Amino acid sequence: MKHLNKLASVFCMAAMGLTALTGCEGSDMFSVNGPDWLSEKIDSIANSNKGTAPTISPTTLGATDNSDTWWTSHLDADIKIESNKSYSTTFTNYTSGANNYNNYVVVLRKADKTEYCCLRSDDYGWGDSFASCTHSNSASADWGAWLAQMNGAKVTVTVTNYGDNTADVVAEVTGTEGLTSTQKYLGIPVESADLYLDFTTDGCHYVFDKAEMDVADLKDQQPESMELINVPAEVDKGTSVKDFTSTLKAKVTYSDGAIKDVDASDLEFVVVPDMETVGEKYVVATLKKTLLGKTADKTISANAKFSVVAGIKSITITKAPEHTHYYFFNSSAFASADRTLAFDPTGMEVTAKYVEGEDAVLDNSKLTFSAIPATAGEHEVTITTENGRKTTVKVNVAESKLVAANPTPSVVGATDNSSAFWTEFSDDIKVPAGKTLEYGFTNYTDAALNYHNFCVILRNASLTEYVVVRADNYGWTYDNSGPYGYKDCTPSGGQTDWAAWLAAMNGAKCKVYITNNNNGRADIQITMLGNDGVTYTQSYWGISGIDVNDLQSALTVENAHIVFGSAAARKHYTRAHRR
Repeated sequence: MKHLNKLASVFCMAAMGLTALTGCEGSDMFSVNGPDWLSEKIDSIANSNKGTAPTISPTTLGATDNSDTWWTSHLDADIKIESNKSYSTTFTNYTSGANNYNNYVVVLRKADKTEYCCLRSDDYGWGDSFASCTHSNSASADWGAWLAQMNGAKVTVTVTNYGDNTADVVAEVTGTEGLTSTQKYLGIPVESADLYLDFTTDGCHYVFDKAEMDVADLKDQQPESMELINVPAEVDKGTSVKDFTSTLKAKVTYSDGAIKDVDASDLEFVVVPDMETVGEKYVVATLKKTLLGKTADKTISANAKFSVVAGIKSITITKAPEHTHYYFFNSSAFASADRTLAFDPTGMEVTAKYVEGEDAVLDNSKLTFSAIPATAGEHEVTITTENGRKTTVKVNVAESKLVAANPTPSVVGATDNSSAFWTEFSDDIKVPAGKTLEYGFTNYTDAALNYHNFCVILRNASLTEYVVVRADNYGWTYDNSGPYGYKDCTPSGGQTDWAAWLAAMNGAKCKVYITNNNNGRADIQITMLGNDGVTYTQSYWGISGIDVNDLQSALTVENAHIVFGSAAARKHYTRAHRR
């Protein structure tokens, strides 16, 4: 130990001496005359610190006349965002000024390019992770004033990977006339070990201040406020506080703006007044941990109301559901699809018999229902309460009858593929409950982008959309709300080789099948026989929020056109009028 201490002293003195020498004119810390091994060690340390910051390339992204269409330009290589780090970059944003979205766009994805989300500058985005994050823009009260200052605005984007499978993206913007604003996307679900950053363009370009990003260790933050989430409206009498609170969480806001979901294991709970009597109660939670799990400077608390109820002894169906006959259709390309249908509880009443007190009709939203096989025959649906009481109801499933669409006009879209999105439509055709509508057409495209092809629209007679879906495994619901419509369906996932698919879509022979399942949902199946002889498929199963008596369909295009051919189905039926 004595020798080690002497060696440590020698190293410290050498380091201090070298540091002092760097202050001398003409001196160079890395060319000091000394033992070769010491110089080599210093060089090694210096070199290890070079090039550790990720590099942005190109430093000018997008055509400088802002002519880039959506998704035209990207970084040469995605930037890996390491766990427990914050990555920042500053750039000047230039825009055509035509729309709010003609500005910078942040893309978060995996190494294999699977996207978590696309996040625009104007408080909008898409992707599964976007749907689960909290977002805001301080300029949202006057988008016109914000947009007027975005051509030449200075933007600093910071991406933080918290290491707990969540991330934040925050953009600080200073407009050309001094307007400052902040765009926040907080609590984005990601896989912390597989998080990459990209930027893209849409009628804009940006010039980065420097090639290297700034990287910093995650900064600790004090808890400021919280709210309890996942608190059930009712809890059975006799449930322990530990069992009741084990699934609760708190959404906590921290001092520098981070928002995180904190598990019950990091919270302390008390129930007021007790869990032993029936009635209205309050659960109070406290937290005294920082963002990084250290002891906080102060304790914060939150409370939520719930009711202790007498336990449900049994349940009985006292009014049958309105729809008990469901329908499915599998085109030849999906003949082997293993899928299910959702139960529709509309009109059903389930009455509970409690351990004590009077019987009562339950809210159907508090019940769960087993899935129904998409096979012909009678099937039993199990209905379950929150405390595990069960009953059953029977439904009948049959194969849907196929009917042919006979749309007009026979050609949708300019034949030079110049039609902009949402400018050309086929007429609306009603899809009755239990029927499958079949479209047959040839698709032509400029092949510039995946979405320059046909789109399928499902909507009601007043033209309020249930869903719009594209040929390339993407879609949306009219108000981007949920959980219904596109957010409550199952897309098939797209193609394994998008480039080959897109090249094959010019002249592709397409079939679109739309099924009204008569359970408040609809299915869309698409087959595309490409010009390369390969059959490509796309499906959207179980699109929810459908009025079974008011479902219509239409097709539209973007930089594409479609030519309808004769349908192979057995009969036609009347088209609804477009308004």
